[in-house]
Order: sequence, then C-alpha cells, then structure tokens
Amino acid sequence: MRKALYILALAWLLAACSSEPVNPTKADRLPPIYPDYIGVTIPATIAPLDFAMADEQVERIDVVARGSKGGQLHANGTWAEWDIDGWHELTNQNIGGSITLTVCALKDGQWTQYRDFTIAVSAFPLNDYGLTYRRIAPGYEVGGDIGIYQRDLHTFTEEPILTETAVPGRCMNCHTPNRTDPSLFTLQIRGEGGGTLVQRDGTQTWYDTKTDSTKAAGSYASWHPSGRYCAYATNSVHQSFFVGTKQRIEVYHKFSNIILLDTHSNELLLSPLLQTNDLEIFPAFSAQGDTIFFSTSKPCNVPAEYEKVKCSLCAIAFDATTGTYGNAVDTLLNGPRDNMSYTLARPSYDGRWLMYCRSSRSNFPVCQPDADLWMMDLKTRHTRPLHEANSPDTESYHNWSSDSHWFVFSSKREDGMYTKLYLACVDDQGKVSKPFLLPQRNPRKFYAEMMDAYNVPDFTRTRVQFDARKAHKEVFGGERVKVTIRNNK
Repeated sequence: MRKALYILALAWLLAACSSEPVNPTKADRLPPIYPDYIGVTIPATIAPLDFAMADEQVERIDVVARGSKGGQLHANGTWAEWDIDGWHELTNQNIGGSITLTVCALKDGQWTQYRDFTIAVSAFPLNDYGLTYRRIAPGYEVGGDIGIYQRDLHTFTEEPILTETAVPGRCMNCHTPNRTDPSLFTLQIRGEGGGTLVQRDGTQTWYDTKTDSTKAAGSYASWHPSGRYCAYATNSVHQSFFVGTKQRIEVYHKFSNIILLDTHSNELLLSPLLQTNDLEIFPAFSAQGDTIFFSTSKPCNVPAEYEKVKCSLCAIAFDATTGTYGNAVDTLLNGPRDNMSYTLARPSYDGRWLMYCRSSRSNFPVCQPDADLWMMDLKTRHTRPLHEANSPDTESYHNWSSDSHWFVFSSKREDGMYTKLYLACVDDQGKVSKPFLLPQRNPRKFYAEMMDAYNVPDFTRTRVQFDARKAHKEVFGGERVKVTIRNNK
C-alpha cells in the first residue's frame, strides 16, 4: 500500500513538473489571455499573434493551433511564441477559414485546459508593407525623445524614420504619405527653424508655408490623389489641465484654417470659405479628389468655454484641373444641432466609406474619453457607430489600408492613458471585425515596458526610404522654399 502511494505521489510530481500538459483539469471557460485575440479576424500575412496568460502567476502555457483547412502549430513556454514562417504557412493555408486554438496553462503545479477559441483568417489580403506612426510619451513636455517609426506588419521589425536625436530640440508630427504610397509624403518640424517637408521619390523639399495671409504653418495634412496638391490646417495647439477630475487634459485650438499647397508651382491655394473666423480643421480629400472633407467649429473663449466646442463635419468641392474650390460648403453632420463634435474625417480609398470620430465636445478627439469611431456610407449618407471596434475609452487617429478593407486606429482602452494600435477588417457591406492589438514578440513584456504612446498611425505600401542625416542638415541649414499666394474664389 505504501509503495503504491509512493508511486502515485511520484507520478503526480512528474506530471506537475512536466513542460507539457498531463491529465489537465478541464475548465468550461475561455482562456484569459493577453492580448485578447479570441474571435478576432486577421489577414494571412500578419505577424504571429503571440500571447500570454493574463494571470502573471501562470508558470507555463501550452497551445496547439489547428487550421480548419489543414496545418498545425504547437507552442510551449512562458508565453505562446510562434515561429514566423510556420505561422505564415498555417495562416496562408487557411485563408477564408479559421484557426482553432487549444490552450493549457500550468499554475501551482496543476495544468488547466480551457475551452477552445478560434481566429478567423480573412479572405481580404493585407498587402501593405506596414505601418508608420509617431511614438511619444503621454506627458506634456515640448519636444523630448519622440520619433516617427515604421513597422513591418508581417514580422516584428521596427525602425526609425526620423527621431529627436537627428533634429535635437525639435518636435515632429504628422507623417502623411500619399494614400499609403511612401514615395510621396509630408511631415512638419515645429519650433524655431521649423518647416514643412515634402519628399518626392527621395528628394526632400523644405517649405516655409507661413505667409502674411495665413496664421501659421501647415499641419494635419491630406494628399490629393494626383500627388500635386496637399491640404493642410494652419492652427495653434494649446493644453489646459484638470484638477480633481478623472480627465487629465484638454487640448484645443484657438484658430484654424485650411490651405492647399500646389507642389508644382509652390503656391498656396486659398478659399474665403476655408479662411473664416470659424475653426476649419482636419482636411481630407475624397477618393476621387473632387471633394475636401473637413471639420469646423465656432470660435469659443477657450479654455473657459471648452465644453462649447462642437465641430460639424463638412465638405467643399475641388477642381484639380483648375485648382479651384467650390462656392458652397455642404454640412454633412451638424455638431451644434446634435450637441456633438465630429472630427477626423477619413474617406476610404475606394470611395465607399467615411470614417470619423464622434465625441461630446472638442476638436482634438484623442484627449476625449468618449471619442468613438463612426462610419458613413457615402452612397446613402447613413451613419452608424462602430460598436465592433469601440470601447469605453478613447478611439481616434484611424486610417485605411491601400485596398480599404483594413483600418488601423489608436485606442486607450487598456489604461486610459497610453494609446495602442489596433487593426480591424471591413467587408464589402461595411461589417467590421473584432479589432486586434498590434502583434509584438512577447507582448505582455513589450507593452509593459513601452513608455511611449502610439500617435497618428498610417499604412505604408512599401518600406519608407528617408535620409535622416540630410534632414538634419536641411532643418538646421535653414533654407526653405517660400510659398506665394494664389487666390481662388
């Protein structure tokens, strides 16, 4: 009897020490994993969806991934770490199908097997190379250790495009390609010696876009499909801080107008309808380039009247052949009437959808906890909230993939402070899949140690080529192309 008990005890000890599950306890619940990849839809070429158990006391995790159309992968370790080539082989084999994952976790010497979950592999490919974004600490300094980076979506490779170390003491923002095409992009350097960069096929041109007829240099850019014109908002950004409330900061603009830069003639194209005492902000060209969407709000005594800032979503016609604007503004969504604020219009490149932010106030939605993503069908003008993608906290800074079937956005859903990047799929009927957090190798460790917030993400078709050393010389050399004004009414 004693010998039998000894053998049983030894067997239990060996099972508990085993690196793979032995006689796991079945749990009738889904595994609590980080990130939450349960039920998401992914493109076949996305980087591996590594994940860990949300419970940090878990000692080991064992995962088997089986494709509905074939193929299998096994991961075993302190987190589920997938081989990149093996992952892509499995996902490509299961395009239009799904992958079922069986998760077992070891804690306190006991293995637990959770209910299986699935990940759908979309029939819509994501052929873009990756993402570009600014990384910036979620603090309130001017300048600092910030930078614009690019990330290969198919692997975990991240590399800088331009950082503060290359242009010390300068703040950079709004890297904007021409509809995901990195051969043409613009960005702004703020502060003393600042300027607006337009890089075309590797050639850098630095502009001074401030004139006697405009109040500031350009920011918040959008390219015309032809690549000739680029729309900018000219504004000033300010911050105020709350005391004794859950909200930390209010960001606002005291003025804002919209200008167009003709990069062929180095002229600014102005319209009196976009140069009013109201605040016109966040321009965005339509897919065809014949319309400029933008937001506008009445001037308020900010910061005292910060709650009165209500933006309407508007549109104005544009003729690229003559470089002229329409003679009327069309109000698509009336902010003051709805007691809401509509900002950051982003039309899909196929011309079907218009995604935007809705919040209770403000022309700077990334600082509004109630900011949500909404979408308008441009054929019917029907609008709806993207419940599939929204959370109780801030969603903003959304942009489309080149084929308009994927979008990226920033969200503060995890902690209310750090914006992280999520991706989701849009089908032909406008149905949106559950978003997934940008994959990282060992994601719990990565995001716990990441002290930057992700800012203004966008897709890039291919890797961005940029000479940061030349940019340093140009920024501190001070030579700028001075624009002139060509009035169009």
